[in-house]
Amino acid sequence: MISINAKKHDNFSVEFKFGFNCVEDGVPDDFSVNAWMFVPNSLDINSENYGKKQFYRDIKSNVRLITPVYLLRDIVQDGSQPLNLLRSALEKVVENPVQEQDAYEYHLKMFAAIFKSALRDQVQHMQDAGSLDSAEYLVEDYISNAGLVMKKFRELYRIIDVPTVPEKTRSLFKLCDEFMSHVLELRTIRLIRNVDSYPESQTRTHIRERFTQFLVNEYAYKKSKGYGVMNGDPKHDRELVYHRGMLKKFIESELYIRLDKKKDGVAIEQIYYSIAAGAAMIFATAVAWITQVKYGNITWPLFLVLVVSYMLKDRIKDLLRYYFAHKLGNKYYDNKASITIGKNRVGEIKEGFDFISKSRAPEYVRKLREEASAVEDESRIFEEKVLLYRKRVSIDDAALAGNVGYPMRGINEIMRLHLHRFTHKMDNPMVPIDSIDEEGRITSKNVEKIYYIHIVFQLSHDGEKEYRHFCISMTRDGVLDIVNHK
Repeated sequence: MISINAKKHDNFSVEFKFGFNCVEDGVPDDFSVNAWMFVPNSLDINSENYGKKQFYRDIKSNVRLITPVYLLRDIVQDGSQPLNLLRSALEKVVENPVQEQDAYEYHLKMFAAIFKSALRDQVQHMQDAGSLDSAEYLVEDYISNAGLVMKKFRELYRIIDVPTVPEKTRSLFKLCDEFMSHVLELRTIRLIRNVDSYPESQTRTHIRERFTQFLVNEYAYKKSKGYGVMNGDPKHDRELVYHRGMLKKFIESELYIRLDKKKDGVAIEQIYYSIAAGAAMIFATAVAWITQVKYGNITWPLFLVLVVSYMLKDRIKDLLRYYFAHKLGNKYYDNKASITIGKNRVGEIKEGFDFISKSRAPEYVRKLREEASAVEDESRIFEEKVLLYRKRVSIDDAALAGNVGYPMRGINEIMRLHLHRFTHKMDNPMVPIDSIDEEGRITSKNVEKIYYIHIVFQLSHDGEKEYRHFCISMTRDGVLDIVNHK
């Protein structure tokens, strides 16, 4: 199956997170994503000024493995896989610090990433509880299990705290410890903010005190270890934010997959273009031969026919190249990239982009677009341009499972669409609007000038199709919001 979530990333970009979840049946999984973007004609986005190169410059994708799913309470149990794998890696790096360094670093990062994911899911579950009374026991479970994970993780440091293990190797453990401490603090603060949104009550006061004391203890630990904390000094705080950003990238580096994109269909494209050139040459040669047979040696009629045939030859070649290029576009993609873990290939991603006429969009896609219109036939009134983005993802789940020591469900792709180019032809972000009230007084107000970009996704896997519709509202100052119409 394919999951998709969307959110505003910054003022000029939106983020789509795709989850490509494999079916564990030993058979490679094929996923496809088609996205139709309906853009107002007034923005002047067309194939002449916004080609493939511009589009791919505005798309940024990060592909990563889906973090293995564990509950907090599962991690702290005796015999839990994450703890056992990490403990084993620590013991091996003590015996052979050089050869086991990579495996040691891998399991450290995976444990921290699994903890972050488990913490996120537990926090979301608590926030979905609906009331503080129904979440009170969950609070105790959270504090107990999160604290126990941190305690058991930190106790493992004793294994590598020996003279034979280099300081640089031991420092990696401390970096993971600092990252996990920061994630714990961040998630717990968000829980406290959520608790503060409820009316005053004895339960709210009790829960808030429990969370606060939990954080105070963690804060004291961080200071004792020399980990960075905010102190109000602008220079120190911005360097700390940068450091935490680097920590996040360091921890999640084992999950991210590097993609080396290449042009798709290069060989077949050259074959088609050669056929076009050959067909044009056959036409020119045939005309020259027939004319010479009729008129004999070089004459003025022969000369003129040869010139005309040469002119037509180039046009025929270009027309056939254009035909084959569009024929090729339906079967092939612009780019392709292998999904590799280490040196092992586990799948492939292909993507393509083009402008299409609205009539070429599926009827159901057009229907979803029309259902979101503010007025009847809105898309016809504003003569929208339609951009089609295609993606195909193939994953060998058996090869994926054979490359890691944890249960892997598939991959996530985080795709950011940058929309700054779309704002170039927009009107001023605020426009003055005159109005009159009941007493006849005329007033003028500045109102936002909004543009809407609709995106309809078709998600396909194992013959099943699902459609999702998102609407981006924006002004010349950037993105306001992205709404899921479902």
